[in-house]
Amino acid sequence: MVKQPIHLLSSSNLPVGVSLKSQHFEDVLHSQPDLAFFEVHAENYMSDGGAHHRYLEAVLENYALSIHGVGMSLGSAQGLDADHLKRFSALVERYNPALVSEHLAWSVHDGYYLSDLLPLPLNKESLQIVINNVDTMQQTLGRQILVENPSAYLAFEQSEIPEPEFLATIAEKTDCGLLLDVNNVYVSGTNMHWNTDSYLDDFPLDRVKEIHLAGHAIRDVEGTPLLIDDHGSIVCDDVWDIYRRVIAEAGAVPTLVEWDSNIPSFQVLMTEAEKAKSILERQAGEQELARYA
Repeated sequence: MVKQPIHLLSSSNLPVGVSLKSQHFEDVLHSQPDLAFFEVHAENYMSDGGAHHRYLEAVLENYALSIHGVGMSLGSAQGLDADHLKRFSALVERYNPALVSEHLAWSVHDGYYLSDLLPLPLNKESLQIVINNVDTMQQTLGRQILVENPSAYLAFEQSEIPEPEFLATIAEKTDCGLLLDVNNVYVSGTNMHWNTDSYLDDFPLDRVKEIHLAGHAIRDVEGTPLLIDDHGSIVCDDVWDIYRRVIAEAGAVPTLVEWDSNIPSFQVLMTEAEKAKSILERQAGEQELARYA
Protein backbone atom coordinates (compact mmCIF):
# COMPACT_ATOMS: atom_id res chain seq x y z
CA MET A 1 0.00 0.00 0.00
CA VAL A 2 1.39 3.42 -0.94
CA LYS A 3 1.22 6.56 1.18
CA GLN A 4 -1.23 9.26 0.21
CA PRO A 5 0.07 12.84 -0.24
CA ILE A 6 -0.19 15.02 2.84
CA HIS A 7 -2.89 17.67 2.72
CA LEU A 8 -1.96 21.09 1.39
CA LEU A 9 -2.89 23.98 3.67
CA SER A 10 -2.34 27.71 3.35
CA SER A 11 -3.28 30.85 5.23
CA SER A 12 -5.93 31.52 2.62
CA ASN A 13 -7.19 27.92 2.60
CA LEU A 14 -6.85 28.02 -1.19
CA PRO A 15 -4.33 25.45 -2.41
CA VAL A 16 -2.72 27.52 -5.19
CA GLY A 17 1.00 27.55 -6.00
CA VAL A 18 3.48 28.59 -8.68
CA SER A 19 6.67 27.23 -10.20
CA LEU A 20 9.72 28.15 -8.11
CA LYS A 21 12.44 29.58 -10.35
CA SER A 22 15.90 30.76 -9.34
CA GLN A 23 15.08 34.23 -10.72
CA HIS A 24 12.42 34.55 -8.00
CA PHE A 25 14.19 33.18 -4.90
CA GLU A 26 14.75 36.62 -3.38
CA ASP A 27 11.23 37.81 -4.29
CA VAL A 28 9.69 34.85 -2.49
CA LEU A 29 11.82 35.13 0.63
CA HIS A 30 11.29 38.88 0.97
CA SER A 31 7.61 39.18 0.03
CA GLN A 32 6.27 35.95 1.61
CA PRO A 33 3.47 35.69 -0.98
CA ASP A 34 0.08 34.29 -0.02
CA LEU A 35 0.50 30.90 -1.69
CA ALA A 36 0.05 27.35 -0.47
CA PHE A 37 2.96 25.68 -2.23
CA PHE A 38 5.75 25.85 -4.77
CA GLU A 39 6.71 23.27 -7.37
CA VAL A 40 10.20 22.37 -8.57
CA HIS A 41 11.51 20.00 -11.21
CA ALA A 42 13.22 17.07 -9.53
CA GLU A 43 16.12 16.97 -11.95
CA ASN A 44 17.20 20.51 -10.97
CA TYR A 45 17.72 19.40 -7.36
CA MET A 46 19.41 16.01 -7.67
CA SER A 47 22.83 17.28 -6.54
CA ASP A 48 23.66 17.11 -2.84
CA GLY A 49 24.34 20.77 -2.17
CA GLY A 50 24.50 24.26 -3.61
CA ALA A 51 22.73 27.60 -3.33
CA HIS A 52 19.54 26.26 -4.92
CA HIS A 53 19.10 23.80 -2.04
CA ARG A 54 19.76 26.50 0.55
CA TYR A 55 17.12 28.72 -1.03
CA LEU A 56 14.63 25.87 -1.31
CA GLU A 57 15.13 24.96 2.36
CA ALA A 58 14.49 28.59 3.33
CA VAL A 59 11.34 28.77 1.18
CA LEU A 60 10.00 25.55 2.66
CA GLU A 61 9.99 27.00 6.16
CA ASN A 62 6.68 28.61 5.16
CA TYR A 63 5.34 26.63 2.20
CA ALA A 64 4.53 23.12 1.08
CA LEU A 65 6.40 21.56 -1.85
CA SER A 66 5.43 19.70 -5.00
CA ILE A 67 8.19 17.77 -6.77
CA HIS A 68 7.57 17.33 -10.50
CA GLY A 69 9.72 14.87 -12.45
CA VAL A 70 10.55 15.33 -16.10
CA GLY A 71 13.05 12.52 -16.69
CA MET A 72 11.74 9.30 -15.13
CA SER A 73 10.45 8.06 -18.50
CA LEU A 74 7.44 6.09 -17.28
CA GLY A 75 6.89 4.82 -20.83
CA SER A 76 10.30 3.15 -21.20
CA ALA A 77 9.96 -0.48 -22.25
CA GLN A 78 13.35 -1.20 -20.64
CA GLY A 79 12.07 -0.16 -17.24
CA LEU A 80 13.16 2.75 -15.07
CA ASP A 81 16.77 3.84 -14.81
CA ALA A 82 17.89 2.60 -11.38
CA ASP A 83 20.34 5.45 -10.74
CA HIS A 84 17.81 8.12 -11.70
CA LEU A 85 15.17 6.51 -9.51
CA LYS A 86 17.62 6.33 -6.60
CA ARG A 87 18.43 10.05 -6.84
CA PHE A 88 14.75 10.93 -7.21
CA SER A 89 13.94 8.85 -4.15
CA ALA A 90 16.68 10.55 -2.13
CA LEU A 91 15.23 13.96 -3.05
CA VAL A 92 11.75 12.92 -1.94
CA GLU A 93 13.16 11.54 1.30
CA ARG A 94 15.04 14.79 1.90
CA TYR A 95 12.09 17.17 1.44
CA ASN A 96 8.98 15.05 2.11
CA PRO A 97 6.91 16.95 -0.50
CA ALA A 98 3.15 17.21 -0.36
CA LEU A 99 2.89 16.03 -3.98
CA VAL A 100 5.11 14.01 -6.34
CA SER A 101 4.36 13.75 -10.04
CA GLU A 102 5.68 12.52 -13.37
CA HIS A 103 4.65 12.56 -17.04
CA LEU A 104 2.96 10.00 -19.23
CA ALA A 105 5.86 9.96 -21.68
CA TRP A 106 9.20 8.37 -22.46
CA SER A 107 12.61 10.01 -22.82
CA VAL A 108 15.24 7.31 -22.28
CA HIS A 109 16.52 4.57 -24.58
CA ASP A 110 19.60 2.37 -24.06
CA GLY A 111 20.84 4.72 -21.35
CA TYR A 112 20.59 7.83 -23.51
CA TYR A 113 18.41 10.68 -22.24
CA LEU A 114 16.50 12.65 -24.86
CA SER A 115 15.67 16.30 -24.27
CA ASP A 116 11.92 15.97 -24.69
CA LEU A 117 8.86 14.20 -23.35
CA LEU A 118 8.02 11.84 -26.18
CA PRO A 119 4.51 10.41 -26.73
CA LEU A 120 3.41 6.79 -26.41
CA PRO A 121 1.09 4.73 -28.57
CA LEU A 122 -1.84 4.06 -26.28
CA ASN A 123 -2.40 0.31 -26.45
CA LYS A 124 -2.37 -2.75 -24.19
CA GLU A 125 1.39 -3.24 -24.47
CA SER A 126 2.31 0.34 -23.52
CA LEU A 127 -0.36 0.33 -20.80
CA GLN A 128 1.28 -2.63 -19.06
CA ILE A 129 4.71 -1.00 -19.39
CA VAL A 130 3.52 2.17 -17.71
CA ILE A 131 1.70 0.23 -14.99
CA ASN A 132 4.88 -1.71 -14.21
CA ASN A 133 6.98 1.45 -14.11
CA VAL A 134 4.51 3.36 -11.93
CA ASP A 135 4.44 0.39 -9.54
CA THR A 136 8.24 0.37 -9.41
CA MET A 137 8.44 4.11 -8.76
CA GLN A 138 5.79 4.06 -6.02
CA GLN A 139 7.30 1.04 -4.31
CA THR A 140 10.73 2.68 -4.32
CA LEU A 141 9.43 6.00 -3.00
CA GLY A 142 7.03 4.34 -0.57
CA ARG A 143 4.26 6.73 -1.53
CA GLN A 144 1.73 7.66 -4.18
CA ILE A 145 2.75 9.55 -7.31
CA LEU A 146 0.61 11.50 -9.77
CA VAL A 147 0.75 10.83 -13.51
CA GLU A 148 0.23 13.82 -15.83
CA ASN A 149 -1.75 13.77 -19.06
CA PRO A 150 0.44 14.70 -22.06
CA SER A 151 0.20 17.38 -24.73
CA ALA A 152 -0.36 15.79 -28.15
CA TYR A 153 0.89 16.79 -31.59
CA LEU A 154 0.33 13.55 -33.52
CA ALA A 155 -1.57 10.28 -33.26
CA PHE A 156 -0.15 6.77 -33.54
CA GLU A 157 -1.87 4.23 -35.78
CA GLN A 158 -1.14 1.72 -32.99
CA SER A 159 -3.20 3.66 -30.44
CA GLU A 160 -6.36 1.81 -29.54
CA ILE A 161 -7.22 3.09 -26.04
CA PRO A 162 -8.65 6.60 -25.49
CA GLU A 163 -6.36 8.71 -23.32
CA PRO A 164 -8.83 9.18 -20.41
CA GLU A 165 -9.40 5.42 -20.26
CA PHE A 166 -5.64 4.79 -20.46
CA LEU A 167 -4.97 7.09 -17.50
CA ALA A 168 -7.95 5.77 -15.54
CA THR A 169 -6.67 2.21 -15.91
CA ILE A 170 -3.19 3.19 -14.73
CA ALA A 171 -4.69 4.83 -11.66
CA GLU A 172 -6.95 1.86 -10.95
CA LYS A 173 -4.21 -0.75 -11.32
CA THR A 174 -1.49 1.10 -9.39
CA ASP A 175 -3.48 3.28 -6.95
CA CYS A 176 -1.60 6.31 -8.27
CA GLY A 177 -3.23 9.71 -8.56
CA LEU A 178 -3.46 11.91 -11.63
CA LEU A 179 -2.18 15.38 -12.42
CA LEU A 180 -4.55 17.08 -14.83
CA ASP A 181 -2.75 19.64 -16.96
CA VAL A 182 -5.62 21.78 -18.20
CA ASN A 183 -3.45 23.52 -20.78
CA ASN A 184 -2.48 20.11 -22.19
CA VAL A 185 -6.16 19.26 -22.58
CA TYR A 186 -6.66 22.42 -24.62
CA VAL A 187 -3.44 22.03 -26.64
CA SER A 188 -4.17 18.41 -27.48
CA GLY A 189 -7.81 19.06 -28.29
CA THR A 190 -6.91 21.88 -30.66
CA ASN A 191 -4.05 20.02 -32.36
CA MET A 192 -5.86 16.68 -32.61
CA HIS A 193 -9.31 18.12 -33.38
CA TRP A 194 -11.13 16.46 -30.52
CA ASN A 195 -13.67 17.94 -28.15
CA THR A 196 -12.33 18.96 -24.73
CA ASP A 197 -15.73 18.60 -23.06
CA SER A 198 -16.00 15.01 -24.27
CA TYR A 199 -12.46 14.36 -23.01
CA LEU A 200 -13.37 15.67 -19.55
CA ASP A 201 -16.64 13.73 -19.56
CA ASP A 202 -14.54 10.55 -19.71
CA PHE A 203 -11.67 11.69 -17.49
CA PRO A 204 -11.54 10.22 -13.95
CA LEU A 205 -11.67 13.57 -12.14
CA ASP A 206 -12.00 11.78 -8.78
CA ARG A 207 -8.38 10.67 -9.23
CA VAL A 208 -7.04 14.20 -9.83
CA LYS A 209 -4.82 15.38 -6.95
CA GLU A 210 -3.16 18.35 -8.69
CA ILE A 211 -3.96 20.67 -11.61
CA HIS A 212 -1.50 22.53 -13.84
CA LEU A 213 -2.29 25.80 -15.58
CA ALA A 214 0.11 27.19 -18.18
CA GLY A 215 0.46 29.16 -21.37
CA HIS A 216 1.30 27.89 -24.84
CA ALA A 217 2.75 29.19 -28.08
CA ILE A 218 1.00 29.15 -31.46
CA ARG A 219 2.94 28.27 -34.61
CA ASP A 220 1.72 28.45 -38.20
CA VAL A 221 2.33 25.18 -40.07
CA GLU A 222 1.38 25.63 -43.72
CA GLY A 223 -1.62 27.72 -42.76
CA THR A 224 -2.70 25.52 -39.86
CA PRO A 225 -2.16 26.69 -36.27
CA LEU A 226 -0.15 24.30 -34.08
CA LEU A 227 -0.21 24.83 -30.32
CA ILE A 228 3.07 24.20 -28.47
CA ASP A 229 3.01 23.52 -24.74
CA ASP A 230 5.97 25.78 -23.86
CA HIS A 231 4.85 27.20 -20.47
CA GLY A 232 6.06 30.61 -21.54
CA SER A 233 3.05 32.95 -21.35
CA ILE A 234 -0.10 33.73 -19.41
CA VAL A 235 -3.01 31.29 -19.31
CA CYS A 236 -5.45 31.93 -22.16
CA ASP A 237 -9.18 32.49 -21.66
CA ASP A 238 -10.18 29.10 -23.11
CA VAL A 239 -7.91 27.30 -20.63
CA TRP A 240 -9.41 29.29 -17.75
CA ASP A 241 -12.86 28.16 -18.94
CA ILE A 242 -11.77 24.51 -18.86
CA TYR A 243 -10.33 25.06 -15.38
CA ARG A 244 -13.66 26.46 -14.17
CA ARG A 245 -15.44 23.33 -15.37
CA VAL A 246 -12.90 21.02 -13.72
CA ILE A 247 -13.07 22.86 -10.38
CA ALA A 248 -16.87 22.80 -10.47
CA GLU A 249 -16.74 19.01 -10.70
CA ALA A 250 -13.55 18.10 -8.82
CA GLY A 251 -13.53 20.74 -6.08
CA ALA A 252 -10.57 22.71 -4.71
CA VAL A 253 -7.77 20.60 -6.13
CA PRO A 254 -4.22 21.95 -5.53
CA THR A 255 -3.53 24.16 -8.54
CA LEU A 256 -0.17 25.22 -9.95
CA VAL A 257 0.59 28.07 -12.31
CA GLU A 258 3.41 26.51 -14.34
CA TRP A 259 5.96 28.74 -16.09
CA ASP A 260 9.21 27.33 -17.53
CA SER A 261 10.32 29.58 -20.41
CA ASN A 262 10.37 33.34 -21.02
CA ILE A 263 10.40 33.71 -17.23
CA PRO A 264 8.54 36.91 -16.25
CA SER A 265 8.62 38.96 -13.07
CA PHE A 266 7.30 37.22 -9.98
CA GLN A 267 4.36 39.62 -9.94
CA VAL A 268 3.14 38.18 -13.26
CA LEU A 269 3.03 34.71 -11.72
CA MET A 270 1.20 36.07 -8.69
CA THR A 271 -1.37 37.76 -10.93
CA GLU A 272 -2.08 34.40 -12.57
CA ALA A 273 -2.22 32.71 -9.17
CA GLU A 274 -4.76 35.27 -7.97
CA LYS A 275 -6.97 34.42 -10.95
CA ALA A 276 -6.92 30.77 -9.92
CA LYS A 277 -7.72 31.74 -6.34
CA SER A 278 -10.69 33.85 -7.43
CA ILE A 279 -12.11 30.90 -9.37
CA LEU A 280 -11.67 28.61 -6.35
CA GLU A 281 -13.27 31.21 -4.08
CA ARG A 282 -16.22 31.72 -6.39
CA GLN A 283 -16.80 27.99 -6.70
CA ALA A 284 -16.60 27.52 -2.93
CA GLY A 285 -19.17 30.30 -2.50
CA GLU A 286 -21.53 28.76 -5.03
CA GLN A 287 -21.27 25.38 -3.33
CA GLU A 288 -21.99 26.99 0.06
CA LEU A 289 -25.07 28.75 -1.33
CA ALA A 290 -26.27 25.51 -2.91
CA ARG A 291 -26.35 23.89 0.56
CA TYR A 292 -29.08 26.32 1.60
CA ALA A 293 -31.01 26.45 -1.67
